Parts: sequence; C-alpha cells; structure tokens
Amino acid sequence: MDGSATECPSSAALPTQRAAAGADPVTQGHGAAVVGSETELLAVALPYLEAGLRDGDLVALSCPPDTVALLTRELGAQASSVESDPRMSLLGSRVPDAFTMCGRFLERAVGSGSGRLRVLTEVDFGDDPADWREGQRFESVYNRFLGDAPVSAVCIYDRRRLPAPVVDSAVATHPVLVDASGRRTNAAFQDPRVYVPSLPLPWEAVESDTPALAVDDARTLAGLRHQLGAVLAALVPERDQQEDLHLAASEIAANAFRHGVRPVSARVWGDGDRIVCVISDRGTSYSDPFSGFAPAHGPDLSRGGMGLWLARKLWDHVDVLPGPAGLRVRLSTRLRRRPWPPLLDGQMPHC
Repeated sequence: MDGSATECPSSAALPTQRAAAGADPVTQGHGAAVVGSETELLAVALPYLEAGLRDGDLVALSCPPDTVALLTRELGAQASSVESDPRMSLLGSRVPDAFTMCGRFLERAVGSGSGRLRVLTEVDFGDDPADWREGQRFESVYNRFLGDAPVSAVCIYDRRRLPAPVVDSAVATHPVLVDASGRRTNAAFQDPRVYVPSLPLPWEAVESDTPALAVDDARTLAGLRHQLGAVLAALVPERDQQEDLHLAASEIAANAFRHGVRPVSARVWGDGDRIVCVISDRGTSYSDPFSGFAPAHGPDLSRGGMGLWLARKLWDHVDVLPGPAGLRVRLSTRLRRRPWPPLLDGQMPHC
C-alpha cells in the first residue's frame, strides 16, 4: 500500500489529537504509578482525584469494578462528582473506541468547569502476551493523540495483578511517573515513533501450518473479497464475527488495490481458536506507525479512509509491517464461540 494515500488520523476525529507529524507535541499529562498494595494505590489516587474535584475538572475513572468501589467508598460524598467509564481504556474497548471515548469526555470537559479532563485508569491488558503488546501500543500512542490537549491521566500499574513485562513497560510509555510524593519527569520515556515500531511481533503457532487460503497476485478486488468471505465462513463459527472480520479484511484488501502496488496477495490461517489474515502488496513508501487509530478523514465516514480504523475496531490485533519487498497488513483475532440456541420449555439440550 503506497504511503501517498495512507490513513493518517484526523484532528477532527478526536479533539486536539496529535498523531501524524513527528514534530507534534507529546503530552506531559500522561503519568504512570506502579503500586503493590491498596495503601499505595490510595496514596496516589485520592490526592489526584481530590485535586481535580477542587479545581473543577471533569474527573473520571476507567478502572475495574472493585477499584471503582474502593475509590467511591474512600471519596465519600465527593464520589458523586466522579464519573466512571471502562470504555476510556482497554478494559471496555478496543483501541480506536477507547480513543473515541476519550475524545467525547474531552469535548465535555472543554465546554465546562475548568476546561480540563482528569482521568484515573487502572491498567489490565489481559493474560495473552499479544494483548499486552496491544496495551503497550495504546499507552504509547496515547501520548501523541492527546498532545497538548487539556487532559491529565494517571495509569495505575498494580504489581499484584499484572505480569512483570506489563509493569516494566510503564516506564517506556509514560513521560511522567507518579507516587505518593508527587510527579516527576521520566527520563526513560520513549518517543512513540520509536517505541511503537520496536514492539516485537507475536508469532501465532497457526502460521506454521498450511494456510486455509493462499492467493498470489489477486486479479480483482471483488474476487479477493469473495475468496476472503468464503474462507472466513468456513473458519469462523459465529455469524456476526464472521461478517465483522470479512468487512474489515475486505477494506484492507481495497486499500491494497487502490493505494498499493500490485501484485496483491493474501494468506489466511485458522485453528478453531484464532484467525490470522495477512494481505500484502509491493508498496514501500509507508512510514506512519499511527495509522488507523481514527478514520483518515475524521468523523465524516462518507469520505472513506476507514479501512485500518475498521480493522482495529473489529480484529483483536492489527500490525502494519513495511519492508523492502512491500507492505503487509497482519490481522489476528480470537474466535468467539457460536452461542447455543435458546431451549424451548421442556426441551433437553443436544449432547
């Protein structure tokens, strides 16, 4: 896919987001706090939240339910002024939707009170190392998307819950470190333009098998879409997920035909638990590690430019991999199980 038509995020999609240009500012309001006990968590969280409430900020939590309950109890009457929404982080959203929700909260904050948004998040990227990588990418890209926006965020990394590699990544992805004594600049922070491309690509075991679909030099976009639809219908048991994956993969194929350099090729693997799809072309000018975190042309989806954005919304993991031989877009996701049909009264399930 040729870099002249890549999908770069638009500032219209997320207020004051700054993702495309290398000279754009990295937010200095994004902090990480590593804690190992409830006492340490409260020592960071309560002063931070209380200061925001005093200053008239829009204060929000994006935390697991038990942490929300703990903070609500400790804040007492003040808790009624604090909002809670897990969709502002990967607790309740995929990456593009989390950025969209952050944008909505920021729009509200700018229009009222102090004009600032203050967010406390407790990090949980799940148990899969591939999901850890997605979380690390989110935390890093966040710094570019928020730029100089009037927002402050503190991300809690709890050693009791999180694997060591996730805790260790906090230093690379946050320009500020926070503890009970206050905030300090983090000299070990890595610029997202360096950090995001450096993340290792998880290898799925299924990719060692013979692909369920192998297409070299697809003749037409319509033909490739049909082939992708057929293989996904065979590999994906749940109908809604099947349609979502096909929609996104078709958009990536369309990007390759419209903006890339032929030949366009595709590979699909599946093992009953995961699907991996790789679509490639010979374009070599792609250079933007932030593509697809928002629609290319902002909120007006009628203008197009939403292929990578849709893929990030509908697949678990999307990797855009430029190389001397061309560009590969690698999509991977876990399969949802087909739900059992509802039982009629007195009907026994099939065994």
